[in-house]
Amino acid sequence: MRPLEGVRVVELAHVAAGPFTGMLLADLGADVVKVEPPGGDQMRAWPPFATEDDGRGGEERFSHNFASVNRNKRSVVADLKDPADLARVRELVAAADVVVENYRPGVLDRLGLGYDTVREGHRGLVYCSISGYGLTSPYVDHGAYDVVIQGMSGLMSVTGEVDGDPVKAGVPVGDFTAGLYAAYTIAAVLPQVRDSGTSTRLDCPMLDCLLGVSALQTSEYWGSGVEPRRLGTAHPRNAPYQGFAAADAAFTVAAGNDRLWAAVAEVVGLPGLVEDPRFLHQVDRVRHQHDLEALLQARFAEEKRDHWITALRARGVPCGPVNAFGEILADPHVEATGLVGTVDVPVAGPTPTVVFPVRVEGLTPRLDRGAPRLDADVDVYDEWSAR
Repeated sequence: MRPLEGVRVVELAHVAAGPFTGMLLADLGADVVKVEPPGGDQMRAWPPFATEDDGRGGEERFSHNFASVNRNKRSVVADLKDPADLARVRELVAAADVVVENYRPGVLDRLGLGYDTVREGHRGLVYCSISGYGLTSPYVDHGAYDVVIQGMSGLMSVTGEVDGDPVKAGVPVGDFTAGLYAAYTIAAVLPQVRDSGTSTRLDCPMLDCLLGVSALQTSEYWGSGVEPRRLGTAHPRNAPYQGFAAADAAFTVAAGNDRLWAAVAEVVGLPGLVEDPRFLHQVDRVRHQHDLEALLQARFAEEKRDHWITALRARGVPCGPVNAFGEILADPHVEATGLVGTVDVPVAGPTPTVVFPVRVEGLTPRLDRGAPRLDADVDVYDEWSAR
């Protein structure tokens, strides 16, 4: 059995953070029912699309973006402003172990699906609310998307080139970090809630979660009183620990101690740099890392990337290519670890997907359900009520 086999989850969520939480729980075996508005989760309208003739002179399409965060789930449609639909959803919640929702705070309360309402008489419910700022923030009524949270959290202030403007991380880390925290906490509290029969609410703010994973930056600020700054690919406490450009492509080097630095100096044919007072110890190399970068970059530009990576790895220096997604997905690592599986997606058919990345001994990644067609699982109302 999978760790969350038999756990029932109602997902009242859309786009990224909540659906990612639901998918993580589903990957671990939970039965996740996604409750969507009549038009569906808005991510269903995000390209790229798989398309096919619908047999009626039209075209059916299915979003690959939607499929990427909604596998292993079921879907029902409900207009929460319709009393009959609302009653059916409340029956689902009454039979559920977990609710995951990322509506703006207060919306579900007004619709009759708030925590204080649905916990009454429940045998034990974990009710997880994901929002931009959480339930006690002075910004509780403000809307939030990933880019807003990245900006407010401080993350953008340390992302980008030294003399450039703040830059958003290309991956929506505000959404997905909150989703990870939410799934982790749900799994942690669920046994206690089920044993005690006492419901609990989880308040999972995107802003707070992103600050939670910024521990090095917040400790730097508190310890020094100085704002962390943008360093490009460089590191505030290690050098050489950054990206470089070889003759043909970019790569990274992470020489995080004196031994590794000596190996780098030998590989590039500049062993004398180890005795240079500017680069003698880690703190010296960080203080003079612009000079160090210039010296190393001049050498790295003379040979192709594979030459340097091969030579550095032979000396035990952590390094690697700067990949595009197509390159890493084709990397031997991905095949060897079984990270990419195939799931049946509506319209698209068998489609690659990055599976749950933690290998659990004795279990294969769950891929029995692709992302669901809209309202494909109306039988779940009767199924859950019968158990």
